[in-house]
Amino acid sequence: MDELELLKKDWKKQGDKLPRLSYDELYAMIWKRSSSIVKWIFIISILEFALPHLLYLLPSAREGLALYDELGLRYAILGLTVLQYSVVFYFIYQFYKRYREISVLDSARELMRKIIRTRKTVKNYIIFALSVFLLTFLIIAIGIVFSDGDSFLHVFELQEKSIDMSTRQLKLIISGVMIAMGIVCTALLGLIYFLIYGLLLRKLGRNYSELKRLEV
Repeated sequence: MDELELLKKDWKKQGDKLPRLSYDELYAMIWKRSSSIVKWIFIISILEFALPHLLYLLPSAREGLALYDELGLRYAILGLTVLQYSVVFYFIYQFYKRYREISVLDSARELMRKIIRTRKTVKNYIIFALSVFLLTFLIIAIGIVFSDGDSFLHVFELQEKSIDMSTRQLKLIISGVMIAMGIVCTALLGLIYFLIYGLLLRKLGRNYSELKRLEV
């Protein structure tokens, strides 16, 4: 049982042995917890964006980026990256804005409204992040299908004489594998989001429920 639940029971307690907490004290506790949760959502979103980009410093990662050029996907990936960065920066700004808004609230009803908006913003962010992640795999799969035969064989380090099927058939197989990998990896990423952001959203949901009870 967390601290808020203990304080809630204490507030409702009618005995004389312990002092009864006021509505304002309970609201202050819920407000503080909500502000802290939204701050962590903001921090995690920054870390989620920044940490993967450190991998680009590795030589193997830079070699992987060069494969997009060989498959003719430079502009498609570039366009998707520009879109992703623009929207992610927008969401990070929204998380910061929600944190600043909640940090100065003095109304329970206004705090409830901001909690609802924050939960909706996080859910939209998760949907966008997972969609872009899956779309990247789909673009690569399409790029493989329509790539030049020689470029395709070079990218995957294959020799035409060493395979028993046509280049087109091999393209379709690898594209199918790429799509399947995309679905599996997106599901795993969704699970991670559920564990991290989902935990924070559930805590915000409980805070909303507590505020609603206090307002009754």
